[in-house]
Amino acid sequence: MPHPVPALATAAVTASGCVWYLPALADLRAGADRPLSRRVRAASCVTAWATAAAVAGLLLAVDGRRPPLAVAAAGTLAATTLRVWAAVRHHRETAEAARHWTELSPSRPPPAPDRTRHVVAVLITTGLATAAITGALALAEGPDTPTAWFTTITTPAAILALFVALAAAHTRATHHHRRPPR
Repeated sequence: MPHPVPALATAAVTASGCVWYLPALADLRAGADRPLSRRVRAASCVTAWATAAAVAGLLLAVDGRRPPLAVAAAGTLAATTLRVWAAVRHHRETAEAARHWTELSPSRPPPAPDRTRHVVAVLITTGLATAAITGALALAEGPDTPTAWFTTITTPAAILALFVALAAAHTRATHHHRRPPR
């Protein structure tokens, strides 16, 4: 039996994700005008949202859960691989730019990089992945009571909220520590 409610929810989330995938499509269309790391990051974004759209279509068209889960897993793996490649490439580009700036003004070293956004990205990604896996496993068990459905919905939300709180706490602690004394 097709799953129209999850399909509709996934399609709605995918449509609202245009604030991410439309700028990413513009970066891809710009081609060599953008750095390679930015284009690969844009490809990762488009891959992730295309995966969500494919899953929404499969939820309507296919009986069972295995095909949509397989497409979701493959798309997530591809998007994650592209994102990691983009991060490695960005690090190389940043190091090369720092080397060039050092050659231009050897008297002042470049400022230390702020790694807060990387820590926040890792925390949010880990929270999303953990919440998705927890939700998928809970749905696979087939909750049959209202309490089981409530737990199936709130557990991933609580996990994600925990990781968002950790990311916010890290950002606050890092920026509070960096403020100059008054």
